Amino acid sequence: MRVLAIDSSGLTATVAVVEETQTVAEYTINYKKTHSQTLLPMIDEVVKMTELDLGTIDAIAVAGGPGSFTGLRIGSATAKGLGLALNKPLIHVPTVDGLAYNVFGCEDIICPIMDARRNQVYTGIYTFSKKAGEKEGRNLVEPVFQVIKMQMAVSIEELAERLNRYRRPVVFLGDGVPVYENVLAEKLTVPYSFAPAYMNRQRAAVVGTLGIQYYKSGKFETAEEHRPDYLRVSQAERERAQREKEAEIIVRELKVEDSAAVAEMEQQIFSDPWSEKSVMETVQQKQSVCFAAEKAGHLLGYLLAYHAADEAEIARIAVQKEARRQGAAGKLMQALEHYCEEHKMEKLLLDVRESNEAARSFYTKNGFVEDGIRQGFYTNPSEDAVLMSRQLGADV
Repeated sequence: MRVLAIDSSGLTATVAVVEETQTVAEYTINYKKTHSQTLLPMIDEVVKMTELDLGTIDAIAVAGGPGSFTGLRIGSATAKGLGLALNKPLIHVPTVDGLAYNVFGCEDIICPIMDARRNQVYTGIYTFSKKAGEKEGRNLVEPVFQVIKMQMAVSIEELAERLNRYRRPVVFLGDGVPVYENVLAEKLTVPYSFAPAYMNRQRAAVVGTLGIQYYKSGKFETAEEHRPDYLRVSQAERERAQREKEAEIIVRELKVEDSAAVAEMEQQIFSDPWSEKSVMETVQQKQSVCFAAEKAGHLLGYLLAYHAADEAEIARIAVQKEARRQGAAGKLMQALEHYCEEHKMEKLLLDVRESNEAARSFYTKNGFVEDGIRQGFYTNPSEDAVLMSRQLGADV
């Protein structure tokens, strides 16, 4: 597969021709000239130097935002024009995802920051998991790109607070680094570093590489359908909130790629949080049943359970605090019940901290009864566990 890739979302203008196993050509400029002056001549030069027939490309990958209003408009208009003329699909690659993918294979937190002015940044939180990329019986490891927090617009202070909660080293990159370097030094309590010059700005080769992955998973659009994310900070926050308010909660199978996001929620919700490794190992076990609840692409909650014979035991069920009372926990429970019915299971089991009145009430409403007490079962802090069960098939 061959892709023409374009990124003019920031001060950098960059164009590349990318195939599945190599970058055929890449042309990048960080200079004072405007993208309207540079982008088309750069594409012409790449085409000329590689003797490329544009009709042979399979798709056009473009960094779709957020970023500079003018830069995004020029990049998207160029990609759309080529797509229409060549009758080729477009692949919309989120700008911040593309920046993060520069630091391939890094298991620290990867945090691109683009200056959005007024003490705000366009950012996201990412990592790579080598554990998730291991194949049984093979030495080859293919690190899995994990999106912990989707690209967003926040203040630099709020971002620092979020990163401190992970208690993991952070790698920063992007044009926001020189702008907010002093603020980060003041606010961060975790170890951090800055990516070197060769990987700290947008690169079309990375946009093309991600674009090929997205294309193979069906994430592409026609030139007519393409719309860049013209996100100002306040607009971004309003639109995201509105989308999340109107969107439906969807329950799906929890995947290994969700492990980092689940581990983050564990840190925020539980006094005895599971590590990312523990979550990943649970998801990969054959006897586990794992579901995720999401809304507008954001993970709201999850359920982790184990099954044996005709019983299933719930190990974890959690929903983000700000997303509670929206029905996510109920939908997760319904998904588990449906799974149990399909697999002829007769009973659900769980234990809960004695002091967790809200959880006990939720389980009671869902047909569970209290069977007894297991003394001193929980640690950090030490507490008794209430044992509960539900006979499946019984009316709730």
